[in-house]
Amino acid sequence: MNKPKFILSGGGTGGHIYPAVAIANELKARFPECEILFVGASDKMEMQKVPQAGYKIIGLWIAGIQRRLTLDNAMFPLKLASSLLKSRRIIKDFKPDVVIGTGGFASGPLLKAASGMGVPTVIQEQNSFPGITNKWLAKTASKICVAYDNLERFFPANKIVFTGNPVRQDLIDTDTKRAEAIKHFGLDPNKKTLLVLGGSLGARRVNQLIDKELAYIQAHDVQVIWQCGKLYYDQYKHHSEKDNVQVMAFIDRMDLVYAAADFVVSRAGASSVSELCIVGKPVIFIPSPNVAEDHQTKNAEAIVSKGGAILLKEAQPDTQFQPVFADLVYNAEKQQSLSQNIKKLAKVNATNDIVEEVIKLLKS
Repeated sequence: MNKPKFILSGGGTGGHIYPAVAIANELKARFPECEILFVGASDKMEMQKVPQAGYKIIGLWIAGIQRRLTLDNAMFPLKLASSLLKSRRIIKDFKPDVVIGTGGFASGPLLKAASGMGVPTVIQEQNSFPGITNKWLAKTASKICVAYDNLERFFPANKIVFTGNPVRQDLIDTDTKRAEAIKHFGLDPNKKTLLVLGGSLGARRVNQLIDKELAYIQAHDVQVIWQCGKLYYDQYKHHSEKDNVQVMAFIDRMDLVYAAADFVVSRAGASSVSELCIVGKPVIFIPSPNVAEDHQTKNAEAIVSKGGAILLKEAQPDTQFQPVFADLVYNAEKQQSLSQNIKKLAKVNATNDIVEEVIKLLKS
């Protein structure tokens, strides 16, 4: 096959960017001579993250619709028209064989323009409740790769392929890395370890909860690795002065931190949920309610309904955290059950399966 060309678009958050990069890496591994171009929103984090991953990116003048009356909302029709026009020019110049969207505002005009010009398109929907962009694109998409059941409510059933979400390949064998992880983080091998994850920017309410409950957690002979996010690091870094507490803005070695963890408290973004399914640790989800369509709660509920996690609503932790945490720490049977059930939901070959769908379109 001669030098296939692919455009990928996904951004706004790491949850859209990293799956796109994972797909691009797999395409490059399958087709070393292929050409890959990314398209993102010109003022979003993909404009830095994608070049860091080694790919060229072009920005569109696009942003999402805000929940309140703003100047950006008034400008949205103009931005959309501009982005559709620029997307058509990009497609005409680059001549892609397949265009792949992983969500985020920029993927909307790009995939809409591509399908209108007869280019096959693939949507990769990470969440259990799709965002507005992918719902808008569904009718004209060639294939829709999903990570949760029952999405026929939103997408044409004949286009849906259940693949799961792309995740970092180094997470697949974390069980073999525990000794390395204990050494890397300087942990006490005789204590249980709680990992707290709030995303790269941090989660205000999760941080407030851990700040309030830290003494309680330590009273149960549990050590803590707390990723508080860069926005909150200065506020909480003083806790690192305590024994058996490590506060970090960002964690580079996610494979090792998962290997070290015995329990996890986490937000429920799609990428985090997919990673936690693969590593199979007992987890308490505290979803953010401040996201489109409250999709984090729906992501968490999809795991909880299969007996794979514990869910605390953001309004509950102050009253519910202590009994829930104590029950988890001292209930070995519950730990084992949660671990086994969440692992059953893992899709370790997701990236490979998504690329297989792309290749089918390439050959058709």
